[in-house]
Amino acid sequence: MITTNRVAELIRERTTVKSGYIDKEVSQELVLSLLKDAVWAPTHGIREPWRFIFIANDRKEPFIEAILQCHEKSRHDIVRAKFVDVPAFLVIIMNEDPRQKVWEEDLAATSCMLQNLQLLAWEIGLGMAWKTPNHIYDPKFRNALGVVPGEKIVGVLNIGYFDKEIVEKKVRKRTDPEEKLIAF
Repeated sequence: MITTNRVAELIRERTTVKSGYIDKEVSQELVLSLLKDAVWAPTHGIREPWRFIFIANDRKEPFIEAILQCHEKSRHDIVRAKFVDVPAFLVIIMNEDPRQKVWEEDLAATSCMLQNLQLLAWEIGLGMAWKTPNHIYDPKFRNALGVVPGEKIVGVLNIGYFDKEIVEKKVRKRTDPEEKLIAF
């Protein structure tokens, strides 16, 4: 059983890994095994409003091409460079309920599930970066992935094993909650 101290350590240690990925495969089976625990996030009414698209290996190039469709040709080399070294991607999609309260609850549940996933991945040395680039709203990208009206792409996770020395050099700070807490 994980102790409270270990959970606190994972929360404080986990960081976004945007670069420094090493050439080591991330399998769909591994991501699925992490998702099997991550989905135990709080979800209002147990709606579980999410679904996932995993991209790796021979599916990376078509995925990058779908992204490039959303950018001017003059930017293709720059945009491609952001994705070519990422070992795997996970697109997270949620149902968009027309009722604002339900929509917000579903986004909150999906966000909690994503935090669970990132913590579980960090624990086994797998880095992630939760991205919300403009192309997730582009109909060309949505169509290429089979995202239909009534669904929202919550984000794209870049996933990979990483050079720990690069990540250890990151300076991370948080404001002490005491500065933001008031009593009513």
